Amino acid sequence: MTTNCIQKPRDSYRNNIVTTGLVGWPGVTHVTDNEFEPIIQKALALPGFAEDTNGRSVMCGFGHTAVMGIVDQIIEAVKSGALRHFFLVAGCDGAKPGRNYYTEFVEKTPADTVVLTLAYGKFRFFDKDLGQIGGIPRLLDIGQCNDAYSAIRIALALADAFKTEVNELPLSMILSWYEQKAVAILLTLLHLGIRNIRLGPSLPAFITPNVLNVLVQNFNIMPITTPDEDLRAILG
Repeated sequence: MTTNCIQKPRDSYRNNIVTTGLVGWPGVTHVTDNEFEPIIQKALALPGFAEDTNGRSVMCGFGHTAVMGIVDQIIEAVKSGALRHFFLVAGCDGAKPGRNYYTEFVEKTPADTVVLTLAYGKFRFFDKDLGQIGGIPRLLDIGQCNDAYSAIRIALALADAFKTEVNELPLSMILSWYEQKAVAILLTLLHLGIRNIRLGPSLPAFITPNVLNVLVQNFNIMPITTPDEDLRAILG
């Protein structure tokens, strides 16, 4: 583990984790000054995989450069009515109940919609086969947390292509919240004036009643409810 996002490891797995840099956990081996010998010895001691297996594969790499390469297809699909709506279902993950909402939401999105996703919340559903719309995969994996930049670039490029504002696009943002760098990403979206974000499964810990009132009044931020209710509200 080299950065944040570490959670308490089970005792049965504690000896298989090594931390370095700014991250650490009590009772977990911590490496300093690039002294990686404990990791090397642990790896050599483990049995490894007895044989190779052919597992499932998933398509990824839909950063803004790749998506802009098919922007004409996307525009045509929207104009023809084949593509009705975009969903950005993205954010962090955690162990508390309620995060199955995002898997169910993605599974229930209609066949004429596209789901953009990024960050490690996507691992709840990124291997779903949602099919295609005119050769465009319905599930586009943009990347990890830092690739939120790509999602913003895609939204801005689509707004430019349709000569409108991001908030006027057929685009809904359904974000899964945790903490840490998610704060910076949310503040970036607010700075850009993005409205109507659905946030869950619980509100950030720093949200006071006054702050929540400002976010609701100025940005219409709202909590998630159920996948069925939210899809009905978004798609009318």
